Amino acid sequence: MRVNIGGIEIDKYSFYEVIETIGNHVLTKGQPSYVVTPNAQHIISLQKDNRFREIYRKAFLVVPDGVSLLWSAKFLQTPLNGRVNGTDLFERLCEVAQEKGLKIFLLGGRPGAAEKAKETLQKRLVGIQIVGTHCPPYEFESQEKEVALINTKIKAAAPDILFVGLGAPKQEYWIHDNYQELGVPISVGIGVSFELVANMVQRAPVWMQKWGLEWLFRLIVEPKRLWKRYVMGNPQFLWLVLMQRLGLYKGELGVRS
Repeated sequence: MRVNIGGIEIDKYSFYEVIETIGNHVLTKGQPSYVVTPNAQHIISLQKDNRFREIYRKAFLVVPDGVSLLWSAKFLQTPLNGRVNGTDLFERLCEVAQEKGLKIFLLGGRPGAAEKAKETLQKRLVGIQIVGTHCPPYEFESQEKEVALINTKIKAAAPDILFVGLGAPKQEYWIHDNYQELGVPISVGIGVSFELVANMVQRAPVWMQKWGLEWLFRLIVEPKRLWKRYVMGNPQFLWLVLMQRLGLYKGELGVRS
């Protein structure tokens, strides 16, 4: 069952149902697939980015990262079953990997982030199999040799889950362009989660997360990088949802096959 927000169909699963669905797919060695984690900024970008929308249509799961999507779904009278925060998803899937003997690979993040996240997880989850990390250079996606190197490393490591922290929509573009060749059962784009787990970037207090103010905390911490996204993007998202509620936006952009 799916909920339509801004023309994008979002799976109506709880956090634990998402974990179970991904876990089952990996354990049964399902066909290479990927998961996307939309927030309000994704919904805005998807309105004008045809390539991004096509990637969303083909996703194995589309799960709500942002609290704003939960509020919007409720406002549209089609409630979701809870938030699936990207960092929480990353950490819980790592726990599942440790419990089930699955192998994981960390791609992306700022320099040193993936390696520090690996060290943090290895201390927390004794025996976890993190079979590789790689921090690609800026604009690597246009460098054939670098892309070939990354693909070779991942295929040689043969992970069960690939976590990609390149930011949206770059991480989704890269996953879509490479997931079939790599043959990894599940790939997940998780933004800045490596930095958060490694404590290179501070995460919002729990109370701010619960009240949907994580965006405000991040804006305060990194104003130069994020002001445009939140100060300009949030009003656009609210207007889009209001138009949908009033029936002035039909929301047919993201129908998945």
